Amino acid sequence: MTVTATIEALGHKGEGVVTIDGSKVFVPFALPGEVVDIDVAGDRGTLRSLTTASPSRIDAFCPHFGTCGGCQLQHMDAESYAAFKIGLVETPLRHAGIDARVEKFITAHGAGRRRATLHARRDAAGYMRLRSHDLLDLDACPILVPELKRAPAIARALGAAIGDCDVSFTATNAGIDVAIRNAPKGVRAEKLVPLANALGLARLALDREMILLRQQPSVTMGRSDVDLPIGSFLQATAEAEAVLADYVLEAVGKSKSVADLFCGIGPFALRLAQVAPVYAADSDRAGIAALEKAVRHTKGLKAVTAKARDLFRDPLTRFELAFETVVLDPPRAGAQAQVKEIALSKVKHVVMVACDPKTFARDAEHLVQAGFRLSGLIAVDQFAYSTHVELAATFRR
Repeated sequence: MTVTATIEALGHKGEGVVTIDGSKVFVPFALPGEVVDIDVAGDRGTLRSLTTASPSRIDAFCPHFGTCGGCQLQHMDAESYAAFKIGLVETPLRHAGIDARVEKFITAHGAGRRRATLHARRDAAGYMRLRSHDLLDLDACPILVPELKRAPAIARALGAAIGDCDVSFTATNAGIDVAIRNAPKGVRAEKLVPLANALGLARLALDREMILLRQQPSVTMGRSDVDLPIGSFLQATAEAEAVLADYVLEAVGKSKSVADLFCGIGPFALRLAQVAPVYAADSDRAGIAALEKAVRHTKGLKAVTAKARDLFRDPLTRFELAFETVVLDPPRAGAQAQVKEIALSKVKHVVMVACDPKTFARDAEHLVQAGFRLSGLIAVDQFAYSTHVELAATFRR
């Protein structure tokens, strides 16, 4: 069914929303106020033509936009884009009964994303097409750092050698770090060694097992160089990591004891240890080992106690939380179990970084109900032109 309609709002996935016959229909790449012709199938609409364009509409800079499923928001001007991302942060908080406003929206795209995962086939490599399991063969992705310019060609070469797989890339101090996942069974690792050498990779891993190491991939965090374990977490852009670390350092202030929970490989712990002793914990054992090694090789740091601990199943208890300040940077699932223990403890100061506004709002609600006040809320846009946003806030009893 093809209809002409006026877009009423923008949904949380960046799609235009219109009501047709009493039901909401979601239309990618349409903006509020636009008059559009759309093909409707259930609650999905496909934009066919634009009769009246929004003043907020701009031309996308990537020729693949609209076909590639990687970006959703290249057609929005800067003001509308920022308002949308801020809304992603504020709306779940409002639903949780917390009246908090984003005090600062920070664009942290930097030189581009230093991490990406491409899908590879025998004859193609790229991202999936919009609303599809079909692969879009890419020549380049303009939102990646220049160091990953070769990523599509590398993924294509690996796909040609072994068949369907996912190829993750990280730009590091040593060059390109590559990890292959979901490869066909029976792939012979030794077959990949000459190819990895020919491609000039710093490291190649297959299903988290190292195949080739030409040079140890590392990243710089504060004054430290940290060896990057296979599969460990790293912020999408170097600029976002720096912005978030600066926020954490300022929010922690002159605290004399700090716990950095969900610490990863130490982007906050290594910087915090320049001014205060730090207890750091994360379930990533390889990440903790990398953090400990970086501490040993960095001069002038205060004591860092690093522990491998599953903070979902085994959070620090209220009796263990003898710190002036707790820093939290959980994955998308949030920090519910740990937050419940913090609420019952004597901790008076919490600094939280989050990548999922909904789980952040859930955890923030628990802290507020325990007597904390939220302040200093910021939104950090490192996931350029997507519907994801990073955020940070400070809580004090």
